[in-house]
Amino acid sequence: MAVAAPAGQVIGRLKDGSLAIRVRRGDTAYGIARRHNVSLRALIERNRLAPPYTLRVGQVLAVPRAQVYTVRKGDTLYAIAKRHAVDLNALIRVNGVRPPYTIHVGQSLRLPDRWDQGATATARAQPPPRRETSAPPPRRPETAAAPPPAAQPTSPPRPASAAVRAPPSRVGGFIWPVQGEVISRFGGAGHGLKNDGINIAATRGATVIAAESGVVAYAGNELRGFGNLLLVKHQDGWMTAYAHLAEMLVARGDTVERGQAIGKVGASGNVKTPQLHFELRRQTRAVDPLQHLRSATAMLAR
Repeated sequence: MAVAAPAGQVIGRLKDGSLAIRVRRGDTAYGIARRHNVSLRALIERNRLAPPYTLRVGQVLAVPRAQVYTVRKGDTLYAIAKRHAVDLNALIRVNGVRPPYTIHVGQSLRLPDRWDQGATATARAQPPPRRETSAPPPRRPETAAAPPPAAQPTSPPRPASAAVRAPPSRVGGFIWPVQGEVISRFGGAGHGLKNDGINIAATRGATVIAAESGVVAYAGNELRGFGNLLLVKHQDGWMTAYAHLAEMLVARGDTVERGQAIGKVGASGNVKTPQLHFELRRQTRAVDPLQHLRSATAMLAR
């Protein structure tokens, strides 16, 4: 079986160890990240790519160097995570390790970067037991699981190259995207992790509404850990994000009005219970949504 060539053309290495990649026809950010074994979020942040993350032929990208660990005799996933100060669930997820979480001598494991660990911070998965041990290589080695397919939008999908219109005028402040209780707040999430938004527990299938009038800049599930994700661009450099959706009711390029239904609450991505991960950004900086949502104190967990 022929081995697929790496996405993009490798043209050198930068001072920080990152690979310099020249984009070729047909390349996507997701394809380049997957071929070079780095998280899509890391690639996006390293190159300051803006939604909808469309690449240009000839564009040069810096691909962060992935840290890889080779399993030695006596190693366990728990011990490796502790030794390298990485999140155990993130280590399991990025390497597609299945229960009973057995690893074997000589196996290469990618150590999760801070973006992988950030995406895992809101997950409610139970960690594996500490009794996993090294074993001979399995007959068919596990491969990392592919991201779940995106829910089919009810609006006709637009091609990735479709132009996104300028967002409409803002109505007058951001409103709550869904009714529910805040179960994870903005900021530090423990173990050196950070939540760039808030997580709101809600009933599965509950309607998610646009917090402000805008235009849909992204609708898909390529950002690992976030599941079905919508990004809505607003005037004055504002953007809102809606993640873990069960269903997306709008498509890229759609103009939405404040209070319009844009999705349904689900548990897609790396969460186990129905909830909405909601972010509010000004330019590229994440800000605390609770400082900008109307009647914020009424929704906080007791």
